[in-house]
Amino acid sequence: MKRGVMLAAILALCGTLAFSGCTRGQTDSSQAGANNVQAAAQAAQPNASDFDPPKDAPPAPRVDAKRAFQYVREVVDIGPRPIGSTGHQTLENYLRSKLKGVDVEEDAFTAQTPAGAFPMRNFIAKFPGKKDGVVVIAGHYDTNLPLKNYVGANDGGSSTGILLEFADVLRASQRDGYSVWLVWVDGEEATVKWTATDSLYGSRHLAERWQNDGTAKKVKAFILLDMIGDADLNIDRDQNSTPWLTEVVGRAAQKLGYHSHFFKRETAMDDDHRPFANVGIPVIDLIDFDYGFNNIFHHTSEDKLDKLSPQSLEIVGNTVLETLRMLDSR
Repeated sequence: MKRGVMLAAILALCGTLAFSGCTRGQTDSSQAGANNVQAAAQAAQPNASDFDPPKDAPPAPRVDAKRAFQYVREVVDIGPRPIGSTGHQTLENYLRSKLKGVDVEEDAFTAQTPAGAFPMRNFIAKFPGKKDGVVVIAGHYDTNLPLKNYVGANDGGSSTGILLEFADVLRASQRDGYSVWLVWVDGEEATVKWTATDSLYGSRHLAERWQNDGTAKKVKAFILLDMIGDADLNIDRDQNSTPWLTEVVGRAAQKLGYHSHFFKRETAMDDDHRPFANVGIPVIDLIDFDYGFNNIFHHTSEDKLDKLSPQSLEIVGNTVLETLRMLDSR
């Protein structure tokens, strides 16, 4: 399972001064260099208000919540979609069919895992803009290695569906702002047990590639969406996200009247944004990591479509589009 921990629980168990001794959210010496890169990238923090567009700027587009939810439904109807399965291959073909006419790069590789070698594939749909730079919006599309009756409606399905909706929105007109790349990341889930080496296969591969070929320097922001379909939507404030980008998203949500759904809880997530933060890219993880009481639906057969809401997809989708509008203004 993806790893996260609510800070209130951490403090209760470990005490504020002992926080660095807890296992989850802990930074070990092997990551010190990467964290130094992230710290340097965050050294000069702009204010969220610096990103307010001019008053005469056109409004951001809006998502079609019904269409987004239908995409999630179609993904869930495929069934389980773990790496190496027929369901995973079916979903790859489904993505190709929905992205016809779009400039799509398929980043294929083989991952060595504790469960064996698996072919994996990141999909990168590119929508060019007139400004120099790229904003990445990403989410994973795989589900866990076989769990009985597990279809991952929220965990994997909701991010896959909302990204397809963003593709429809972005097709509609030429962008004046930054280029936008939509990334469906593969291999987020652990094959045996979540560790630094058994998880985040697609994002670790892509972040390393982007660092080596210089792409990382072009990326202005990396916005990760994960488990964003929960009908009882409460997006967490992630302590492993870039502070200024978190504040921009919060300001975007407030502008749209969605602020009650954002950042009431704090958490520290080990998720697909971390590898990109480690190569100096500003990141944010938009995740509701309390799926049912005490996260009871997460990675169970109860992660079904009936736990999701089109309104939640609308809230997150419109907030991301407003955030994109704000980023374009700077």
